[in-house]
Formats: sequence, structure tokens, C-alpha cells
Amino acid sequence: MADAEPTVDKKNKPDTIIQLIVFRLGEEEYGLRIEQVKEVTVTPEIARMPKTPPFVKGIANLRGDIIAIIDLEERFRLRPANEELPALSYTLAIEAKDYTIGIVVREVPQPLSVPVSIIEKAPEFIQDININDKYIEGIAKIDGRIIIVLDMLKLLTPTEIMQLQPR
Repeated sequence: MADAEPTVDKKNKPDTIIQLIVFRLGEEEYGLRIEQVKEVTVTPEIARMPKTPPFVKGIANLRGDIIAIIDLEERFRLRPANEELPALSYTLAIEAKDYTIGIVVREVPQPLSVPVSIIEKAPEFIQDININDKYIEGIAKIDGRIIIVLDMLKLLTPTEIMQLQPR
């Protein structure tokens, strides 16, 4: 039997590959699109700020810019509040249109290339728990791993962004 000629249709077009920066929060893996990450660095010295939510660790000087440092493990309630960060942690600088924030993580973040087609939409029940929680872009399943893909630009509410703005 002769091999059939391959057909090319919209379903078989090459899949778009995106780059994620993957890191652990609690026991889970999370990822951000690389274009949302300005840089990854060892966490600089953090100065506590009064009247900020507990997940805001404080502010830090990152290459001359003063940015707010936030702890997503605390924000997502993945560990007890006010638990100290380890002596060595890493910060992902996230640049939005109006602000730059630092996300602190405990392990070195790793780059990972994934096809867009494997990122499934987050289940509706997760998205509907809180109307402000639309920051989960989707769930990527790759090589037996489950990676929760976040949209950092939707993570903070407008009120929280105002609290973090340098005055």
C-alpha cells in the first residue's frame, strides 16, 4: 500500500512556540511568558514598607529603580503569612506599562519552550472564584509536568497597583 500524500490544513500548521520562565511556588510550578519578565536577579536588600498588604515584602533598589517586591506564595496563600524568605532568593522584574514590580521566588527560575497548543484554558470554576483572579492564562501539561501559566499584567488589582506606585 502506497503512503498517502500528506495534506496540509489549518489543524496541521506548525505550532507556535513560546518561551516561559518557570519557577516553583509551594509545591507547584508556575510560568510567565518571557516577554513579561524584564530580568531575573538575586533578590536585593528589601526595605519593609508600612501599610502594605502582607504579600508585599517591601521595596528594593534594582539597578537604580525602586520597585515593590511581592511574594506570590503569600499572595496565593501557599504558605503561612510572615514566614521569612530564605537567605538567598531570586527576583523576577516584571515590567508593565505603568509600573515595574519584583516577584520573589526561592529557586532559580528556568526557561522552557512550549507549544501554544498545549496551554489549556484554566477551568471556569477556578476563574469564577474571584472576579479579579483572571491572571491564570492557562495550564500547560508537558513531560508529566503541570505548569500554571500566569498573566502577570492581570495579577494586581488597580487599587494594589496604586499602593505600590512610588510617590
